Amino acid sequence: MNFTNWQPWLSRNKLGEILRYPGIYVVRLCSETAPENLSFQWAEDVIYVGMTNSVAGLKGRLAQFDETMRTPRVTHGGADRVRLKHQDYNHFASSAYVAVCHVVCDVTSNRPDDLKLMGKVAELEYLALAIYVEKFGRLPEFNNKKATKKFSKTTEQRFPRGRG
Repeated sequence: MNFTNWQPWLSRNKLGEILRYPGIYVVRLCSETAPENLSFQWAEDVIYVGMTNSVAGLKGRLAQFDETMRTPRVTHGGADRVRLKHQDYNHFASSAYVAVCHVVCDVTSNRPDDLKLMGKVAELEYLALAIYVEKFGRLPEFNNKKATKKFSKTTEQRFPRGRG
């Protein structure tokens, strides 16, 4: 897996053209200071590993994560779990970092090569989760659906539902 360097959450779109592709992404929350080394390495403060095979690519999926963190609209299930614990968007956004691993393929295609590559994206997500568990003995906090609840399910106010 070839991940980009860690990118500050608010600068994630600077990852550029690779965000138009499907792939996996890793979100971490750092202390008040930036990580010492922005080169990708697995860290215990990773809170979520996700993937997308969407036509909108990684850029669209990260935008859904961001939208769920900062607005009443829920378009990302993992971010809905993150939000319950991290309700101050400004604090989240200033301490979060993301790294991505993209796969070049055409998600609108039914060609065997593209279908195989889309399957590879799903495989990469599980491989990333396995690596994390091997290193730290547990899933990233918000990938553990049994141990974390969704913000939208625990508040009195019901928000419009989207995919997630």
